[in-house]
Amino acid sequence: MNTYFEDKTVLVTGAAGFVGSHLVDALLESGAMVIGVDNFLTGREQNLAHLENEEAFTFIKADVSQPTEEYLPQDLFIDVIFHFASPASPPKYQAAPIETYLVNSMGNHHLLQYLQRNNPQGRHIFASTSEVYGDPLEHPQTEGYWGNVNPNGVRSCYDEAKRLGETICGVFYRDFNIDARMVRIFNTYGSRINPDDGRVIPAFIGQALQGNNVSIYGDGSQTRSFCYVSDLVAGVLALAASDTARGETVNIGNANEQTVTEVAEYIRSAVAKREGKEPVELEYHPLPGDDPTRRQPDISKAKGLLGWEPQVSFEDGIAKTIEYFVKYEL
Repeated sequence: MNTYFEDKTVLVTGAAGFVGSHLVDALLESGAMVIGVDNFLTGREQNLAHLENEEAFTFIKADVSQPTEEYLPQDLFIDVIFHFASPASPPKYQAAPIETYLVNSMGNHHLLQYLQRNNPQGRHIFASTSEVYGDPLEHPQTEGYWGNVNPNGVRSCYDEAKRLGETICGVFYRDFNIDARMVRIFNTYGSRINPDDGRVIPAFIGQALQGNNVSIYGDGSQTRSFCYVSDLVAGVLALAASDTARGETVNIGNANEQTVTEVAEYIRSAVAKREGKEPVELEYHPLPGDDPTRRQPDISKAKGLLGWEPQVSFEDGIAKTIEYFVKYEL
């Protein structure tokens, strides 16, 4: 348990989301008083249902892209802000491009202003993404790599919004001495991820459990590196709690790189073994626009600065996620 957060007041935007809800749980377990905000654009009420009687948790339904006076008391003292509100899967953010770029830019700006007014000694953690690297020309990706992003592509409402969010954090850090920190999140999976999320692991598990063919987009040779959600949350909390990470940008992810076909093969076999059935087939479809061909984090900085590295193996994480889907989703 991270004792830094004990008795602190913490704001989590995107609290009903896949990652946000796990972050809320971990903060409560660490003794924090947590205020969660979500408008349920992609977050789900069921992700927070278990906290209905939790006295240390307050929920506010609101659109975080709006000025904070629309949803927060203007004299509230907050020790740490985790800005995690945003659609995160390509189908979701492409269906809501304006909401996506506003919450990552203006929403981030408003929250930093709020911290500046009410507690300029507080900490702000912005959920950035590996998508700031685009279709990378550097591999694996280090925090010093500037990226290869199409600024007018189908994914740019998310990619460029996250890049602008980082810019805004940098301005407040350099010009106003606000402790803004950025976590570049790589592919994450685990319980509470929406089966309709659109990313490969929930899609593959859902299709295999329902006895449908597993759909691979492209030839399957593109790579991803998958981090289990508990590992991600531990890294995010370590970044927020560190006294030496002021103003830092840190990759948090698992460096175990796999092809999409390898992931599909493993999931269909794992589901078949669990269900006592023959594995479903793989079927291939055209690759969507601007889909990155490779993705692997260099986590040397996280190891050195935070003493963090992933603990959950891919095999254990997939088994846990399959069991969650069977019990709660399908």
